[in-house]
Amino acid sequence: MSRLSPRLPFGLSPASQLATRVAFAVIILFVLAQVGWWMIFQQRYMAQVTQERLGAWQRDAITAGEALSGSGGQQALSGELLQRYPHLRLDAGGQFVIDETARVDFLSTQRSYMRMFAFEVPFFVLVILLSLVFIASSLRSERELKRRQQNFMSAVTHEFKTPISTLRLLIETALMRPLPVEKSREYLGRMVAEVARLEQTSEQVLASARLEQSPEAPLLAPFELGDLVRSKVERLRQGLEARGAQLRLSLPNEPLPVSVDEDAFAIVLSNLLDNAIKYSQGELKPVTVRLEARGDLVQLHVEDRGIGIGEGEQKRIFERFYRSGDEMTRETPGMGLGLHLVRSTVEAMNGWVRCENREDGSGARFTVVLPQRQTAKSTPRPATPEAGKAQ
Repeated sequence: MSRLSPRLPFGLSPASQLATRVAFAVIILFVLAQVGWWMIFQQRYMAQVTQERLGAWQRDAITAGEALSGSGGQQALSGELLQRYPHLRLDAGGQFVIDETARVDFLSTQRSYMRMFAFEVPFFVLVILLSLVFIASSLRSERELKRRQQNFMSAVTHEFKTPISTLRLLIETALMRPLPVEKSREYLGRMVAEVARLEQTSEQVLASARLEQSPEAPLLAPFELGDLVRSKVERLRQGLEARGAQLRLSLPNEPLPVSVDEDAFAIVLSNLLDNAIKYSQGELKPVTVRLEARGDLVQLHVEDRGIGIGEGEQKRIFERFYRSGDEMTRETPGMGLGLHLVRSTVEAMNGWVRCENREDGSGARFTVVLPQRQTAKSTPRPATPEAGKAQ
């Protein structure tokens, strides 16, 4: 169990979190203040430019009128003055005044500039805020990942240390004095369970490392899924039953040809069975492994009668390092890698995985979907007394 509170991002103290929030608040306030000041400045500047331009045109009208009156009102001179000052015109009294069309066009141009600034400012603010949101989200995701990694390291230490300590205790007890046959069998069974636990933990860590270093697709080979599932379940049965599992295997009579990587599929099935037992309560933990064909697809169901899947966790439980429940109160072991490996491995074999609560609410169901391999002719599996029944 992690010693860090799930509310405290790994590597950041409450004071650091507060400082980060204050820094973001200061940036936002600074941007808003800067943009507000910029809008006020632009508005005042545009008003000043408009006033100065209209004032200059008015002075041009006075200058042109004085020049025309000084020349005795020559018609040729008035034409030259109008060419020099296109924003002026002669009124009915022969006086130079500002042309109303030029005034309207100028004011319209100024208003278009203001509208442009009015659109640019919200866009600028939106871009800045969205950038801050993206940065904050990235930082939050990174902190969450670091927290999960720290929880993962604590879980790995616990997952290795606990079975090793148990094995040491059992071996030392067996060496101290001769044990009755029944007691020896009990100790050996527990040792097998602890060794299987160590083996599974090692496989998960190594598989995760291989997945990160070599993400290429696994080598697929043809298998009959029913036979493959039967052999893998029988290999895991002793260790799972030592943990209280009651395994029920239901296989159809018809063959289900698929293309999978045998070792990768073994990890998928082992992790699903381990997850089913881990979240089942009580001494006896019934788990059903069921196969069925759906058209060109094959579905592998692993059903338990445990605590089920919490609301909103159906997608998150497949994330790397994610473990269901509160880190401070968790009682179930695990490293947050099992279901992540299940999804990544199944997708690498051209399939997908989904999870849901059972219809009666008495546990969870994980379903692995794989495409059937096309064969020239499908031969039914030889009928056996246990085919299609509980095993």
